[in-house]
Amino acid sequence: MDKISYSLKHYFTVVAIAVAMMLLNTSCFGDEPDGCEADIETATLHVANPEAYFFQPTDSIQVVLSTDSVITFAVRGDADVRALSPVFTLSPGATVNPASGSTHDFSQGPVFYTVTSQDGKWQRRYRVNVVPTLITVADTLRFDFEHFELEPASQRYYIWHNTRPDGSLGNDWATANTGYRISMSSALPDAYPTTPLLNGYDGAAVCLRTSDTGPFGKMANKRLAAGNMFLGTFDISIAMSDHLHATRFGIPFTSRPGRFTGYYTYEPGPSVQDFYGNPIAGRTDSADVYAVFYRNHDADGNEVVLYGDNVLTSDLIVAVADMGYVTPTTQWTAWDVEFVYKEEVDEQLLANRGYSLAIVFSSSSAGGEFIGAIGSRLCVDKVRLICTREE
Repeated sequence: MDKISYSLKHYFTVVAIAVAMMLLNTSCFGDEPDGCEADIETATLHVANPEAYFFQPTDSIQVVLSTDSVITFAVRGDADVRALSPVFTLSPGATVNPASGSTHDFSQGPVFYTVTSQDGKWQRRYRVNVVPTLITVADTLRFDFEHFELEPASQRYYIWHNTRPDGSLGNDWATANTGYRISMSSALPDAYPTTPLLNGYDGAAVCLRTSDTGPFGKMANKRLAAGNMFLGTFDISIAMSDHLHATRFGIPFTSRPGRFTGYYTYEPGPSVQDFYGNPIAGRTDSADVYAVFYRNHDADGNEVVLYGDNVLTSDLIVAVADMGYVTPTTQWTAWDVEFVYKEEVDEQLLANRGYSLAIVFSSSSAGGEFIGAIGSRLCVDKVRLICTREE
C-alpha cells in the first residue's frame, strides 16, 4: 500500500471512531434534540413544619435521575399526607400535568404526572409516592433475590426488588447492567454481567459474571465489566465520564447491624488482565463481599452517599463487615462476618435516618479499575443482616 493510500485509510478510520463517539453521546445516553426533553429534574415537598414530616431536611428534595420514572418521598410514620403539594423543576420549556405545586391526597396512593416537552411531541409519565415510613425493628433482614424482572422500559436486562417489612416490594438493589447495555447493546438479558440464577442455594439466587465489553469497550479502554450488585443507585448519565461516581452506595438504615451472613459460590476466570487488556502473570482474580454502615450527612448537614472511590475509605464510615478473601468454591458455602465498629452509634441520629447501609457484591474486586478475569463468576443467596435494636 502506498503512503497516500495508507494516510487516507488512517484518516477515515479516525473519522469513523470520532463519529461513533458522537453518536454514543447523542444516542446511547438517550439525549434528545433541544426542545424534546420531557424530564422532571428535581422534586420538592414544601411543608410548614418539616421536622414533623422528614427525618432529615434533605429528605424533602429528590434529585431525579434521567432513568427514573418513580419518585418516592419517605416521611415519618405519623405524618399527615392528605394535602401535599410537590413542586418540580423540569427540562427547559417543558410542562407538567397536574401542575407543579398543585395539592393532592397521597393517603389514597401515588399521584401520576405527565411531562410534555417544549415542542409538544414528547411525553414522560412519572409516579410520585409519599410513603409514611416506620422505624425498622426486625432483628434480621432477609435478602433472597426471589423478586426480579426484565427492566420494564427496555426489556434488555434484569432488575431486582427487595421485600419491605410490610411485604411490599422496593427498588433498593442496583446493578451496572444499564451501563453494560451501552457497550453491548445486542446482548440478550441472560448475557449481561448480573443475572438471576434459578437454581440457587434455596430458590433463586443472583449470579455475577465478569464480562467482555466488546469492540466499544476496547475503544474506550473499558475492556471488561465486573458483575455487581449493591444497595444504592447507578447513575447512567455519568457512567462513561466518571464511572466510580456512577455507583452511589447505600440506603438510609435505622437499625444497628451486627452480623452479615449468606451463601456463595465463586469461580475465578482463567486469566486476569490489566486496564489495557494485557494478562497479569501469577495473579488470580478475587471477588468482593462486604457491607458498610456510614453517616449520611457531613458536619455541615450536607447529604452524603459513598462512591466507588471511597466506599471503604470515607471518614464517615462507622462500621464495616468485609468477608475479605473469597475462597474459590463450586459448592454453596456459608459466610458469617461481624461488623467492626470504629465509633459509637448515635441513637437519635439512627432513629432520624442519619445512617446508611451499603451491601456490595462484585465478581472482580478491581473491576472498578477495569482489571479482572473475564469469566469470573460469583453467585450469592440467602443474605442476612442480623441487627441489634434499642428497646
